[in-house]
Amino acid sequence: MSTLDLAAPRSPQRRSARRSNFELYSWLFMRLSGLLLVVLVLGHLFIMNILDGGVHKINFAFVAGRWSSPFWQFWDLSMLWLAQLHGGNGLRTVINDYARKDATRFWLKILLYVSMVLIVSLGTFVIFTFNPNISG
Repeated sequence: MSTLDLAAPRSPQRRSARRSNFELYSWLFMRLSGLLLVVLVLGHLFIMNILDGGVHKINFAFVAGRWSSPFWQFWDLSMLWLAQLHGGNGLRTVINDYARKDATRFWLKILLYVSMVLIVSLGTFVIFTFNPNISG
């Protein structure tokens, strides 16, 4: 054996970990969606409570008039989607940080994802199928 020959290593070679940038994109989404939500929610509160005369004017007819405009449908839909995705992403992070068992983490995230899809689907359905001409 010459001095240039190396013995086989005692521990097996580690394969390079396949890392995705999901957590980086998730972190970035939280910051950007948070900024956009601040604008959307504060704008919503300012318009609804100050410019439109306060909460005592909000009733079925007010919502029907508001949602007859695609602008307000898009505004409310953006708030719904961003708030749900922002909150769900935050709760996913909390579950990952505090759930100790893999099975617990799995089922909590399944419950989270199912509830997110249900709420976003139902809210989107209501916004787009709202009928102001309901006959009593």
